Amino acid sequence: MDATLEQVGPRLQALRARRGATLDAVARSTGISKSTLSRLETGQRRPSLELLLPLARMYRVSLDDLVGAPETGDPRVRLRPRRVNGRTVVALTRQPGERHAWKIIVPRDASEPKLTSHEGSSWMYVLTGRIRLVVGDSDVMLEAGEVAEFDTRTPHWFGADGESDAEILTIFGTTGDHGPRSAALATRHLAEVLGGAAR
Repeated sequence: MDATLEQVGPRLQALRARRGATLDAVARSTGISKSTLSRLETGQRRPSLELLLPLARMYRVSLDDLVGAPETGDPRVRLRPRRVNGRTVVALTRQPGERHAWKIIVPRDASEPKLTSHEGSSWMYVLTGRIRLVVGDSDVMLEAGEVAEFDTRTPHWFGADGESDAEILTIFGTTGDHGPRSAALATRHLAEVLGGAAR
């Protein structure tokens, strides 16, 4: 129970980041004060049904998804694709932990690399298409079936080759950190992977 509740803050932060909403905007929509929302996101306030229901309504997610409630009786993960900045992402893991996996469809649009860095490590497998991967001074093209692994503290970026869409599996991990910090780093990594600003 405690581990599940610890993940509510990072989930709320991730939902707000994906929608590009400010704390002020969420406060206006839900009637929950900005300071309460901030404390919820940082784990300083314990989530309650009274606070979570209006947030679930505003973000249009189920309460189970908002708190990351484990599925009962069925171990399968319900795959829910969503589009962010032209990329389609499907979360393949839902439970708190040091590993987070996604399947991502990267559109063919050629874009200028915008390198980012943060704590953690990334593993990437190209299912279809070709991926241009820049890690530090290395600039390589990954073909379908190829794998790359790198320390995300090294400035990095990836995108499709500009000729066709690409599909990848990616796993992001942190070392020895299973709590809110790990989830926050994963949220930041996913925002960067989807071409958004780190939050």
